[in-house]
Amino acid sequence: NFDLKTAGDHRKLQLNELSELRDQAYENSVIYKERTKKLHDSKIMDHIFNVGDQVLLFNSHLKIFSGKLKTCWSGPFTIARVFPYGTIKLSQPNGPNFKVNG
Repeated sequence: NFDLKTAGDHRKLQLNELSELRDQAYENSVIYKERTKKLHDSKIMDHIFNVGDQVLLFNSHLKIFSGKLKTCWSGPFTIARVFPYGTIKLSQPNGPNFKVNG
């Protein structure tokens, strides 16, 4: 049985605590995102592709619908041209040339 003033003060205190908890949750999410980005970036390897290199191509469609013993890699392909920003033109002896992101 609070009077009106005490109830109002109690509600203001709850709102201030809620605001502090929201700010703390936001800071924690920023810290988590920074840690996740740092971990992800540390696992990324830079590949340098040169014209004439032999490479295998990962077929993501086979990864989804593959049997146990079916390989997800196709090739080997020869690198015919390297474009800026990681795009590579692959060639094969008995087939068409095509571009992939490296």
